[in-house]
Amino acid sequence: MFCSYHYNLCSLKEEENRLARRRKRKSRRRQEGRRILEHVPQYNIESGEEKPVTAARKFIQAEGILPPALLLVKRNEHTTDRYFWAEKGLFGAQYVEENHFLFPSLRVLENPSGQETLALASR
Repeated sequence: MFCSYHYNLCSLKEEENRLARRRKRKSRRRQEGRRILEHVPQYNIESGEEKPVTAARKFIQAEGILPPALLLVKRNEHTTDRYFWAEKGLFGAQYVEENHFLFPSLRVLENPSGQETLALASR
């Protein structure tokens, strides 16, 4: 009897907490940048003993990768770091998502259908 009462009490509290939590706001600019980055070639690598950014730089050098490219560097089984290889250098992917308009190589990919140009022009 106590167990079922305790379970119902806990589930009610969890339900209240879930409803009280606010939805995280998603930046339109970042979502737009993420959509653009989906069209960039991706490379999955593991960092091994090196720091993720060092592993990414060595991989770019060894493979002769030309920009633009997205590198997913697995740090351990739980963490993957994302980097964007541009003409200007190596950047964190989140920064590039938020500031994609600063990268000339992404402007070409920005509007294959012309829809995103209209969205930008209306601002």
